[in-house]
Amino acid sequence: MNTKIVRSIFLSDIHLGTKACQAHHLLDFLKSYTSEHVFLLGDIVDLWSMSRGAVHWSEAQNTFVQKMLRRARHGEKVIFIPGNHDEALREYVGAIFGNILVEHEHIHTAADGKRYLLLHGDEFDQVTRHHRWIAVLGDKAYDLLVSLNHYLSWLRRTLKRPGYWSLAGYAKRKVKTAVSFIFNFEDAVIHHAREKGVDGAICGHIHWPMMKTIDGMQYLNCGDWVDSCTAIVEHLDGRMELIVWNEAAMNPAPILALT
Repeated sequence: MNTKIVRSIFLSDIHLGTKACQAHHLLDFLKSYTSEHVFLLGDIVDLWSMSRGAVHWSEAQNTFVQKMLRRARHGEKVIFIPGNHDEALREYVGAIFGNILVEHEHIHTAADGKRYLLLHGDEFDQVTRHHRWIAVLGDKAYDLLVSLNHYLSWLRRTLKRPGYWSLAGYAKRKVKTAVSFIFNFEDAVIHHAREKGVDGAICGHIHWPMMKTIDGMQYLNCGDWVDSCTAIVEHLDGRMELIVWNEAAMNPAPILALT
């Protein structure tokens, strides 16, 4: 497998500590890309699930942590922006752990000069901010959909049905309130980025990978490593690309790109 050199890798919503975390796919992805920068945009560790006693820490998850520490030690710039699932780590904003800097937000200047606001995004989710019990309930429901998707994926492979199909993604596309929530979230993130005077925003939180232009601003969402297995990469010329990496795509599959 050829290793591609990119300038930056953006990851979010890995949810280490849970059974749903697809760390094995993430490790395969990281074997294929080397970079100058790695940005971890929140919900890297799922402290919510771990606090409920539902701890699942696999060898692949441990290897990912070691790989991030090794990359930082060897000169890659690694920045971690905590999300709502690992919000306890927000108390350490400004601290450096194993050469990994913890920040609340970060402005990244791409190779083409465009400036992007990096954040997790949960502050623009009104349910997470004001109705945590609903957020926790929704989190459990999402976990159930992801678990069911493992069985559906096995059935599709058994029946030799091509392609990858996401039950959680299907639910988001079909439930009108979910679609409305996604659009409202995107608009709120872009509004915040505009106030910061940047060219766009790169975030996570809603597990909905996307690259689009909203009112002249670039909106990029990393997706997640629970269901979609997606990441954003910045190429050496500053071009941003959204990569999907899952059971049906064990080689990098670009699905969208912005120039």
